[in-house]
Amino acid sequence: MTTNNSIQGLVNLASPKMGTKILAFSDDFFGEVTRMLNDKDPIFIEDKYDNHGKWMDGWESKRRRDGGNDWAILKLGSAGIISKIEIDTSYFTGNFPPFFSLEGIYSETEPNKDSNWKSLIAKTNLVGDCKNNFELNLKEKFNFVRLQIFPDGGVARIRLFGEVKYNWDEFNNEEIIEISSLKLGGSILAYNNAHYGDVSALLSEGRGQTMGDGWETRRRREPGNDWIIIKLAHKGNIEKIEIDTAHFKGNYPDRASIQAISIDKNITTKDLIQGSENWDVILDETKLTADNIHEYEINSNSKAEATHIRLNIYPDGGVSRLRIFGKKLDDKQN
Repeated sequence: MTTNNSIQGLVNLASPKMGTKILAFSDDFFGEVTRMLNDKDPIFIEDKYDNHGKWMDGWESKRRRDGGNDWAILKLGSAGIISKIEIDTSYFTGNFPPFFSLEGIYSETEPNKDSNWKSLIAKTNLVGDCKNNFELNLKEKFNFVRLQIFPDGGVARIRLFGEVKYNWDEFNNEEIIEISSLKLGGSILAYNNAHYGDVSALLSEGRGQTMGDGWETRRRREPGNDWIIIKLAHKGNIEKIEIDTAHFKGNYPDRASIQAISIDKNITTKDLIQGSENWDVILDETKLTADNIHEYEINSNSKAEATHIRLNIYPDGGVSRLRIFGKKLDDKQN
């Protein structure tokens, strides 16, 4: 069994898949600031240079000669509570910033010079060519984050792991919503294998751009099947399912099924996994085809009230996107 950073329902709030963008920055002479949001791990190309000098896979400012420090402001695609931070300085050895700080704010408008930023991490040391990890224990949600580096230098990646806090009052109880959406708070809890691709892309917007933009398992050489468990963004009654095998042609699953459960109490991921094979089947084992969107209407007689779903693929293969549509359910509607 393999799990990832979303094992506790965490997602990378700084991911472009969430709609996160760079709002403003002080300088990115050597390396475009948007590179540090890239979901893929940084790479190093020894002999690659551009008009500004050595190409680096990350944000890199010029050498400061005037005092002060460099900074970048991120506008998160979805507001959320940040609990884990990764400042990745991979391949930055003689040019990484020795210190950094991180601040956040929740605001309906863009921050300005008078905004009251909250310190998330006070000025602290960074190590070069390393994934620098930090944990937070805050309950506040933020939708803007300011990264400051002292005095200048390069950051390969910034990752802000946390939980989306969406205002569900925007939706009424009769509206059909994509309740698996990453941006609304859907998350990958566990899977048995994810050898290829980007597993978090499974819940992303739009169709996959390449075969690497989705969940793909290794070739299964033993009996059984592969599976993935997803926590829905909100409890709901499932009415429609889409399984998209875009770009998967010689490696799409032969068949798929979906199970669901509604859980109103805290449960460990281990217990969730162990009991998942016995969840209610809302989509019977059905054939899939290559590079295609498969749409299924859920029979009203099926028990499709759910907080979690399990996608089973037989025997292995790749799925680009999974979309679960339904009406939100409040606890009092159980």
